[in-house]
Amino acid sequence: MSEPDYTPVPQHWDPERYARNARFVAQLGQPVVELLDPVAGERILDLGCGDGALTLALAERGVTVVGIDSSAEQIEAAVDSGLDAHVIDATDMPYQEEFDAVFSNAALHWIKNADAVIAGMWRALKPGGRVAAEMGGSGNVKQIREAILEALRRRDIDGSRLDPWYFPTPDAYKARLENAGFIVTHIELIERPTPLPNELQNWLDTFAEPFLSVVPEAERPAFKDEVAETLAPDLLQDDGTWVADYVRLRFRAEKPAGDAEAGAARA
Repeated sequence: MSEPDYTPVPQHWDPERYARNARFVAQLGQPVVELLDPVAGERILDLGCGDGALTLALAERGVTVVGIDSSAEQIEAAVDSGLDAHVIDATDMPYQEEFDAVFSNAALHWIKNADAVIAGMWRALKPGGRVAAEMGGSGNVKQIREAILEALRRRDIDGSRLDPWYFPTPDAYKARLENAGFIVTHIELIERPTPLPNELQNWLDTFAEPFLSVVPEAERPAFKDEVAETLAPDLLQDDGTWVADYVRLRFRAEKPAGDAEAGAARA
């Protein structure tokens, strides 16, 4: 296969597009909030807060919450909502034992350097602190991903080089957490077929930019239609609703009290 000369663009987060096509992400995040079990008065870090929809939900529990995200546009939207939010790379967090808990929903699977993020979470937590998070797990959007890659192969493009996602198994992610010093108290893989608010093509616009970016702009509508046609027999319901093949990895882990130095050495 010949390799075309292309440079993919990173995923771009537009707050209005995200709210229009992906509000379900925050709406379905309540179980991980319950897993976190925030207590009034705690100081909590929301890692990958986006526009702050769930950050606000945490704040309503009476906690002090700080949101971080790599997207300046999403952080601007969060700040406009009255939140304490900052543009920070999750692999290079500056915090040192400042938080009682770290919370994250639908963000960690966008960061392939998982060990750097986990080490940063460890440093950010006070001894005895905890992390509760949900991310894409092994098998997440498997059919969608395969349809995208196949459509790219038909154009002589190796889409595996563009894949922005990290979808680990529970065992693999538990091992990373334990290697950093965490005690994993809960971890599970959850199949969660997810109805989309509009067409699959809109989902591709919102979440698959690194793949779409290597397709000439004039050809992208046809490319997205081709992917949708491939997936329609499995993911398009009789009533016209698209249901994405989501699989989530949900976990809670604790930083032992008084064990900061040992965990930092392992990280």
